[in-house]
Amino acid sequence: MKAQRLVWGETLADLAANDQRVVVLDGDLATSTRADIVAEAVPGAFIEVGIAEQNMVGMAFGLSTLGYRPWLSTFGVFLTHRAVDQLRMLVSQTKAPVRVAAAYSGLLNGSSGKTHQDIEDLAIMRAMPNMTVIAPADEHEAEAVFRWAAEHDGPVYVRVARDAVSPVFDESYSFAPGVPHLVAEGTDVTLISTGVQTSRTLEAVSLLAQRGISAKLIHLPTLKPLDADRLVELIGDAQTVVTVEEHSRIGGLGGLVSEVLSERGGTRVIRIGLEDRWSESAPNDFLLDKYGLSPERVAAAVVDELARSV
Repeated sequence: MKAQRLVWGETLADLAANDQRVVVLDGDLATSTRADIVAEAVPGAFIEVGIAEQNMVGMAFGLSTLGYRPWLSTFGVFLTHRAVDQLRMLVSQTKAPVRVAAAYSGLLNGSSGKTHQDIEDLAIMRAMPNMTVIAPADEHEAEAVFRWAAEHDGPVYVRVARDAVSPVFDESYSFAPGVPHLVAEGTDVTLISTGVQTSRTLEAVSLLAQRGISAKLIHLPTLKPLDADRLVELIGDAQTVVTVEEHSRIGGLGGLVSEVLSERGGTRVIRIGLEDRWSESAPNDFLLDKYGLSPERVAAAVVDELARSV
């Protein structure tokens, strides 16, 4: 297993070595985001901006007008909150080809607590016009996403998880924006997940199988744009869909799936995610269990829901 942040550093170093347009702007967190790999391998492609995220977005926009393909590298929360006005005005409204590598996104960011945990980012960025929003499941999808984003002619927001997870895909994986992926076949219940939570949800599928429950799992790497027709096709005639996300239940994956299905029928959507409250600092396993995102808690929630629907 390899952490997405490590994959990001290695992939960007490779891209920068082969394309002089690629440049990484860092917000004084290179050793955490692994932008330090780029700084060491291709020094000319690395710009240390310091703790000045708003200025960093402005610099990236300026570089994009000169033909560069800039990447922003810092903790996601500092961009989606502190620099959201610059992202909105300079990047989203102009369709500038600026790529946001939102490191340490989600709940699990090294026990930094609610000031650093970004559990609202998907809702914020999904609502921003012209923005492509991606949450890779594992190391293989992450590398494919980074390489795709490097060539995309427009703004891209990518969630980059801190810690490694069990792979969902293998080296043959190919990324196409908007396309949902059927990860596991099943007949009793349909689960939909995104980001690294898909790895944990796949473990929940195995736990459900041990209890005689056949669960389908669909992974949505792209929250915007989305091939809604393909998603509906994969869901099929399921009467109940359960979304699982390491994000607030408001405005993220659960909101997206609810929007799609409410326009096309009466499928019931159960949303598993963080309730409308701030998170906290604690070890990963504790947080996943407390907020219902561990494989065991996800499986238990599905069992309870199936029992209520009988």
